[in-house]
Amino acid sequence: MNLFTANILSWYNKNKKQFPWRDINNPYEIWVSEIMLQQTQVQTVIPFYNRWVLKFPSIKDVAKATDDELFKYWEGLGYYQRAQNLRSACIQILNDYNGIIPKHKNTLMELKGIGDYTSSAIASIAFNKAHYVIDGNVKRVMSRLLCLSDFLSNSMNKINNFLSHHISHKSPGDFNQALMDLGRYICTPKNPKCLDCPISNYCSAYLDNKTDRYPQKNYKKKILPHYDIGVGIIWSNNKILITKRKKEGLLGGLWEFPGGKINKNETHKECIKREIKEELNIAVNISNFIVKVNHKYSHFGITLYAYHCHYKKGKIKCNASDAFKWISPNTFSNYPFPRANHHIFPHIINTKTILC
Repeated sequence: MNLFTANILSWYNKNKKQFPWRDINNPYEIWVSEIMLQQTQVQTVIPFYNRWVLKFPSIKDVAKATDDELFKYWEGLGYYQRAQNLRSACIQILNDYNGIIPKHKNTLMELKGIGDYTSSAIASIAFNKAHYVIDGNVKRVMSRLLCLSDFLSNSMNKINNFLSHHISHKSPGDFNQALMDLGRYICTPKNPKCLDCPISNYCSAYLDNKTDRYPQKNYKKKILPHYDIGVGIIWSNNKILITKRKKEGLLGGLWEFPGGKINKNETHKECIKREIKEELNIAVNISNFIVKVNHKYSHFGITLYAYHCHYKKGKIKCNASDAFKWISPNTFSNYPFPRANHHIFPHIINTKTILC
């Protein structure tokens, strides 16, 4: 083992953060953590992970879960396709691998939702296979270590060569997690803690006093699109109508209140009536305003305008959804909803007396 690798493993053993998926010998639970950690911060994942493994302690439990069960325990974590892919992969493992998670990277990549990074992480952490991983934190560490101003093909080749040469064959999972922890807690985007870094003596940017130059910053701020949405809380016989989003679309498989984007020069109420007619083939009478909700997703933002509505006439047809249900307002918690809808729940009951 070279000195660089020895230093970073020694630092990790002394300073590693305790997470519920670390220092365990359960490949399934390690796999779940890696899927949840995709594009999601560690502290956000912890409570979701703990709830998930209690509800679904095995591959079989995930494979037989209903959509509502699956999405309810993923609710609020975002990128819901991950949950669908996880279930599909569990079914693959039961059908094709006798219920045993494959150990090798190439075989893992044949499973739904598992790509190059995730397969390397699972293989190294769960099965001690010498595959390195490269996430955003590792890229930042490597950028400073090797003075790489970008992550184009030439730079990535240098990173791949370095990691291939230095990865620990005895403890590849610890090596990978050490680099990720180093980027997360020491080699941070701003004000890196170089004096606490176990590999600063190998870091070209630190030795040249240029850590602030790497990686090269992109000052272009991405402007996310924003949409105004009108939604109707449709009442009939003291129950509320909800619809299930089409599984293949954004937030697919979740339940929501009917509605849609407000067109230019269209009022909130005009939008709600139009959308409900287009989506469900029914007419409604719109009553009082409930609440305005601002919410940001990863790629866009929305402002929801929610109104109480009375079912008027028409036979419901799911023109833009997979299913519909009439539910009691005290059962919202039984169904998985997009996070923005949650902000409407308490206001529905509070304003219902005005409606009646």
